[in-house]
Amino acid sequence: MSVIERIKEQLNSNSVILYMKGTPEFPQCGFSGKTVQLLDACGAQYAYVNIFEDPEIREALKEYSNWPTFPQLFIKGELVGGCDIVSDLYSKGELPKMLADAGAASA
Repeated sequence: MSVIERIKEQLNSNSVILYMKGTPEFPQCGFSGKTVQLLDACGAQYAYVNIFEDPEIREALKEYSNWPTFPQLFIKGELVGGCDIVSDLYSKGELPKMLADAGAASA
């Protein structure tokens, strides 16, 4: 299975997935940590991929998503964005609704 096929499989298998530096319990950058805090504040159920443990995905995802930095949050297979966009959606009250629509949290 190619790395792009693996990414597509991960996106198809998880309604919400966060590609991040580290893990939700031990984020290895402030932006990943902030994104995890926002998802947790919404009561989100989500999968994650620690990009430090999978360098192939780390590099291929930048091209696949056309987004050069991490974290990268995907909801229903679509890129939402990184920490700044997730923070903005949270502050506007849109993130909980997006997560609820994906079946990953209650609004």
